[in-house]
Amino acid sequence: MTTTQQQDLQLQRRLQQDSIQLAGRTVYLNPFLYWRRFDSNTDRWLREPGQLTEDQIQINRNRFYPELDWHQLDGQQTAIRDGVVEMFLKSLELISTFHPELSSGQLLEVERKMTITKKRAFERWVEKALRRRTREATREHRRFERTRLLRAWSEWVRMDVTQKALVPLVMLIVLAGFAGWSMGARQSACPTLSLPSGQTGLR
Repeated sequence: MTTTQQQDLQLQRRLQQDSIQLAGRTVYLNPFLYWRRFDSNTDRWLREPGQLTEDQIQINRNRFYPELDWHQLDGQQTAIRDGVVEMFLKSLELISTFHPELSSGQLLEVERKMTITKKRAFERWVEKALRRRTREATREHRRFERTRLLRAWSEWVRMDVTQKALVPLVMLIVLAGFAGWSMGARQSACPTLSLPSGQTGLR
Protein backbone atom coordinates (compact mmCIF):
# COMPACT_ATOMS: atom_id res chain seq x y z
CA MET A 1 0.00 0.00 0.00
CA THR A 2 1.43 3.39 -1.00
CA THR A 3 1.77 6.40 1.31
CA THR A 4 -1.06 8.22 -0.48
CA GLN A 5 -3.39 5.24 -0.05
CA GLN A 6 -2.51 5.03 3.66
CA GLN A 7 -3.24 8.75 4.09
CA ASP A 8 -6.56 8.37 2.27
CA LEU A 9 -7.46 5.42 4.51
CA GLN A 10 -6.61 7.39 7.67
CA LEU A 11 -8.69 10.32 6.40
CA GLN A 12 -11.66 8.02 5.68
CA ARG A 13 -11.41 6.51 9.17
CA ARG A 14 -11.26 9.96 10.75
CA LEU A 15 -14.24 11.16 8.73
CA GLN A 16 -16.18 8.02 9.74
CA GLN A 17 -15.52 8.89 13.39
CA ASP A 18 -16.31 12.56 12.81
CA SER A 19 -19.55 12.01 10.87
CA ILE A 20 -22.73 9.98 10.76
CA GLN A 21 -25.02 9.16 7.82
CA LEU A 22 -28.67 10.01 8.47
CA ALA A 23 -31.39 9.85 5.80
CA GLY A 24 -28.81 10.14 3.04
CA ARG A 25 -27.14 13.17 4.65
CA THR A 26 -23.70 13.39 6.22
CA VAL A 27 -23.82 15.02 9.64
CA TYR A 28 -20.47 16.03 11.12
CA LEU A 29 -19.97 15.25 14.80
CA ASN A 30 -16.81 17.32 15.14
CA PRO A 31 -18.06 20.90 15.67
CA PHE A 32 -14.86 22.39 14.22
CA LEU A 33 -15.75 20.95 10.80
CA TYR A 34 -18.48 23.62 10.63
CA TRP A 35 -16.00 26.46 11.13
CA ARG A 36 -16.43 27.85 7.59
CA ARG A 37 -20.01 28.65 8.51
CA PHE A 38 -19.12 30.31 11.84
CA ASP A 39 -18.96 33.98 12.58
CA SER A 40 -16.30 35.20 15.03
CA ASN A 41 -18.71 35.24 18.00
CA THR A 42 -19.76 31.62 17.42
CA ASP A 43 -16.13 30.57 17.07
CA ARG A 44 -15.23 32.24 20.38
CA TRP A 45 -18.32 30.76 22.04
CA LEU A 46 -17.31 27.25 20.94
CA ARG A 47 -13.60 27.50 21.73
CA GLU A 48 -13.72 29.12 25.18
CA PRO A 49 -14.89 26.95 28.12
CA GLY A 50 -17.20 28.59 30.61
CA GLN A 51 -19.78 29.99 28.17
CA LEU A 52 -22.67 27.91 29.56
CA THR A 53 -24.09 28.18 33.06
CA GLU A 54 -23.08 25.77 35.83
CA ASP A 55 -26.69 24.60 36.13
CA GLN A 56 -26.78 23.56 32.46
CA ILE A 57 -23.56 21.59 32.87
CA GLN A 58 -24.43 19.91 36.18
CA ILE A 59 -27.85 18.79 34.95
CA ASN A 60 -26.20 17.08 31.94
CA ARG A 61 -23.20 15.50 33.71
CA ASN A 62 -24.72 12.02 33.96
CA ARG A 63 -26.11 12.28 30.44
CA PHE A 64 -22.58 12.21 28.95
CA TYR A 65 -20.65 10.61 31.83
CA PRO A 66 -23.04 8.00 33.34
CA GLU A 67 -20.06 5.89 34.43
CA LEU A 68 -18.41 8.60 36.56
CA ASP A 69 -18.68 9.17 40.29
CA TRP A 70 -18.26 12.94 40.28
CA HIS A 71 -17.58 13.05 44.04
CA GLN A 72 -14.35 11.06 43.50
CA LEU A 73 -12.85 13.61 41.07
CA ASP A 74 -10.42 16.33 42.10
CA GLY A 75 -10.88 19.96 41.04
CA GLN A 76 -8.90 19.73 37.82
CA GLN A 77 -10.59 16.49 36.68
CA THR A 78 -14.01 17.99 37.43
CA ALA A 79 -13.15 21.13 35.44
CA ILE A 80 -12.05 19.05 32.43
CA ARG A 81 -15.16 16.81 32.49
CA ASP A 82 -17.42 19.85 32.93
CA GLY A 83 -15.71 21.41 29.91
CA VAL A 84 -16.38 18.23 27.91
CA VAL A 85 -20.06 18.28 28.89
CA GLU A 86 -20.13 21.88 27.69
CA MET A 87 -18.50 20.85 24.39
CA PHE A 88 -21.14 18.14 23.88
CA LEU A 89 -23.96 20.60 24.52
CA LYS A 90 -22.47 23.24 22.23
CA SER A 91 -21.82 20.67 19.48
CA LEU A 92 -25.39 19.36 19.61
CA GLU A 93 -26.72 22.92 19.51
CA LEU A 94 -24.58 23.68 16.43
CA ILE A 95 -25.64 20.45 14.71
CA SER A 96 -29.33 21.15 15.31
CA THR A 97 -28.81 24.71 14.01
CA PHE A 98 -27.04 23.59 10.81
CA HIS A 99 -29.36 20.56 10.35
CA PRO A 100 -32.84 21.74 11.41
CA GLU A 101 -34.43 18.86 9.46
CA LEU A 102 -33.15 16.23 11.94
CA SER A 103 -35.80 14.61 14.12
CA SER A 104 -35.38 14.07 17.85
CA GLY A 105 -34.63 10.37 17.21
CA GLN A 106 -31.91 11.27 14.71
CA LEU A 107 -30.42 13.80 17.13
CA LEU A 108 -30.34 11.05 19.73
CA GLU A 109 -28.36 8.87 17.29
CA VAL A 110 -25.95 11.77 16.74
CA GLU A 111 -25.54 12.17 20.50
CA ARG A 112 -24.89 8.46 21.04
CA LYS A 113 -22.19 8.25 18.38
CA MET A 114 -20.66 11.53 19.52
CA THR A 115 -20.46 10.29 23.10
CA ILE A 116 -18.64 7.14 21.96
CA THR A 117 -16.24 8.67 19.41
CA LYS A 118 -15.56 12.24 20.54
CA LYS A 119 -15.26 12.02 24.33
CA ARG A 120 -11.48 11.49 24.49
CA ALA A 121 -10.83 14.13 21.78
CA PHE A 122 -12.98 16.64 23.66
CA GLU A 123 -11.13 15.85 26.90
CA ARG A 124 -7.78 16.59 25.25
CA TRP A 125 -9.16 19.78 23.70
CA VAL A 126 -10.60 21.09 26.99
CA GLU A 127 -7.43 20.21 28.91
CA LYS A 128 -5.33 22.25 26.46
CA ALA A 129 -7.80 25.14 26.55
CA LEU A 130 -7.78 25.25 30.37
CA ARG A 131 -3.96 25.05 30.45
CA ARG A 132 -3.76 27.92 27.96
CA ARG A 133 -6.20 29.97 30.04
CA THR A 134 -4.13 29.37 33.20
CA ARG A 135 -0.95 30.51 31.42
CA GLU A 136 -2.68 33.64 30.12
CA ALA A 137 -4.06 34.42 33.59
CA THR A 138 -0.58 34.02 35.12
CA ARG A 139 0.95 36.30 32.48
CA GLU A 140 -1.78 38.88 33.04
CA HIS A 141 -1.28 38.74 36.81
CA ARG A 142 2.48 39.28 36.44
CA ARG A 143 1.91 42.18 34.06
CA PHE A 144 -0.53 43.74 36.52
CA GLU A 145 1.94 43.33 39.41
CA ARG A 146 4.75 44.94 37.38
CA THR A 147 2.50 47.86 36.42
CA ARG A 148 1.36 48.29 40.03
CA LEU A 149 4.96 48.26 41.30
CA LEU A 150 6.10 50.82 38.71
CA ARG A 151 3.13 53.05 39.53
CA ALA A 152 3.87 52.82 43.26
CA TRP A 153 7.53 53.69 42.68
CA SER A 154 6.72 56.63 40.40
CA GLU A 155 4.19 57.97 42.92
CA TRP A 156 6.74 57.58 45.72
CA VAL A 157 9.43 59.43 43.71
CA ARG A 158 7.05 62.29 42.89
CA MET A 159 6.20 62.92 46.56
CA ASP A 160 7.66 66.15 48.06
CA VAL A 161 9.02 64.34 51.12
CA THR A 162 10.78 61.77 48.93
CA GLN A 163 12.34 64.44 46.73
CA LYS A 164 13.59 66.36 49.78
CA ALA A 165 15.17 63.17 51.13
CA LEU A 166 16.61 62.11 47.77
CA VAL A 167 18.48 65.34 47.01
CA PRO A 168 20.97 65.04 49.94
CA LEU A 169 21.29 61.30 49.30
CA VAL A 170 22.19 61.85 45.65
CA MET A 171 24.66 64.58 46.64
CA LEU A 172 26.25 62.23 49.18
CA ILE A 173 26.61 59.48 46.55
CA VAL A 174 28.16 61.97 44.08
CA LEU A 175 30.62 63.29 46.74
CA ALA A 176 31.58 59.74 47.77
CA GLY A 177 32.21 58.81 44.14
CA PHE A 178 34.30 61.97 43.60
CA ALA A 179 36.31 61.31 46.77
CA GLY A 180 37.03 57.73 45.70
CA TRP A 181 38.06 58.91 42.23
CA SER A 182 40.38 61.61 43.62
CA MET A 183 42.07 59.16 46.00
CA GLY A 184 42.68 56.75 43.14
CA ALA A 185 44.06 59.55 40.96
CA ARG A 186 46.42 60.70 43.77
CA GLN A 187 47.82 57.16 44.24
CA SER A 188 48.46 56.74 40.52
CA ALA A 189 50.20 60.17 40.40
CA CYS A 190 52.70 59.13 43.18
CA PRO A 191 54.24 55.78 42.12
CA THR A 192 56.15 53.82 44.72
CA LEU A 193 59.97 54.07 44.66
CA SER A 194 61.60 50.96 43.19
CA LEU A 195 65.35 50.21 43.24
CA PRO A 196 67.22 49.32 40.07
CA SER A 197 67.47 45.59 39.51
CA GLY A 198 71.24 45.60 40.04
CA GLN A 199 70.91 46.97 43.58
CA THR A 200 68.34 44.50 44.87
CA GLY A 201 70.80 41.64 45.58
CA LEU A 202 72.55 41.13 48.99
CA ARG A 203 76.27 41.97 49.33
